[in-house]
Amino acid sequence: MQIFEYMGRKMKFFPILENLEVVDAGVEGNAVAKHGEKVVFVPFVVPGDIIDVKITEKKKSYLHGRAIAIKKFSPLRINPLCEHFTVCGGCKWQNMQYADQLKFKQKQVEDALSRIGKIDISGIQTILENESPFYYRNKLEFTFSNFRWLEDFQKGESLEDRNMNGLGFHKPGMFDRVVDVQTCYLMDVIANKIRNQIKAYAISQNLTFFDIKRRDGFLRNLIIRNTLDGDLMVILVFYKESEAERLALLDFVKNSFPQITSLIYIINSKPNDSIADQDFDVYHGKPFITETMTTLDGKMVKFQIGPKSFYQTNSRQANRLYNIVMDFANPQGSEILYDLYTGTGTIANFLAHRVQRVVGIEYISEAIEDAQINAQINGIQNSNFVAGDMVKVLNDEFVARFGKPDIIITDPPRAGMHADVVKMILKLEPKRIVYVSCNPATQARDLALLVEKYTVKKLQPVDMFPQTGHVENIALLELMPSIAND
Repeated sequence: MQIFEYMGRKMKFFPILENLEVVDAGVEGNAVAKHGEKVVFVPFVVPGDIIDVKITEKKKSYLHGRAIAIKKFSPLRINPLCEHFTVCGGCKWQNMQYADQLKFKQKQVEDALSRIGKIDISGIQTILENESPFYYRNKLEFTFSNFRWLEDFQKGESLEDRNMNGLGFHKPGMFDRVVDVQTCYLMDVIANKIRNQIKAYAISQNLTFFDIKRRDGFLRNLIIRNTLDGDLMVILVFYKESEAERLALLDFVKNSFPQITSLIYIINSKPNDSIADQDFDVYHGKPFITETMTTLDGKMVKFQIGPKSFYQTNSRQANRLYNIVMDFANPQGSEILYDLYTGTGTIANFLAHRVQRVVGIEYISEAIEDAQINAQINGIQNSNFVAGDMVKVLNDEFVARFGKPDIIITDPPRAGMHADVVKMILKLEPKRIVYVSCNPATQARDLALLVEKYTVKKLQPVDMFPQTGHVENIALLELMPSIAND
């Protein structure tokens, strides 16, 4: 079977491949099938499925496609909880039992470390599962749109009843369409109540939803954040000012949800949705919410989270992850600890009471400001935070200023560490390195360079994001005795 599709003026040939067996669950939530020697990446299917696939992209060594028919269902397959599954794109593994998700995440880490990094994985620990596979996120961002995506169950609506306003997530690959979410199972149920009541109010008051093509409309974004401490932040982003309508909506939200700790609004008239460079106004409550974490030795560390602050989106699992980092680092009180890619200083402040000095480095200056505030809140006086490009900041002059590190903790972005940063770490020869990664492939690449002087002693995968293909991994490296004694 074959099909022709017209792409602009060019005609491309896209085959349909029949009866492919899904053999694995791959990165980014895509499952893996095989066609001859080529790998075929297909979303929203489960290992064990037999499928027909329409190819959407061809590369030299692999293909991308989408399943157009499932000929045989895998025994691993379950019915997804969410009615928006396959449409919003956020939970690609929701049709697989959580226990099986964990097995494939463990395999993903093991394959990356052994194949890419040639790392001995014989001592790897079993993945740390999340306590709940749903309702674990502490932050969600929604978009208002006057051009919602019509899902199959909505296409039967009569034209008279079809209101095209939506409040939800951007449809993957379609910048101008928003999936109108009724229920999202990733955050506390309060997020659904707030979002749905705001949408209903807006429609009843004829408030205009954002038109991304015409760059017009009143309502633009809604951000909801909460903490285990019980704090709740709601941020309403407007495209333009309309004072009477804005005040009425903010009053409605404040009165409808008295449990809100921080009600904030932003007027963002620039082309993109980012609020990082925008001023915000506190309409009700405080300008921040607070989260508390508890260390292995019982110390409580508080973190102040503002509307633009980065914070791990899974609070409970982040606390467990940080305690593993503390255990791996094993500080005895006299060490100098460097926390590379420190973000808002959560790991640095979490471990500060266990070392002589902690030094955090982060590219984003606003994050460093948050780190310093959180140090002050907790009475931490032995921390230093520096903003700048890691490659340029981490040099001999920096080490002369802050001291040679005994321990380095590194938690880089998905791209991993720059080769020059790895070289500098090898030059510094700290006794221990704790490498936290959200991308096992780039972590494996970096570990392959570090084993020149280090031995990988412990490996601990951690599931921070159930229902997705994302997985974290923590590696402990210790300096080889022959080098340490030189």
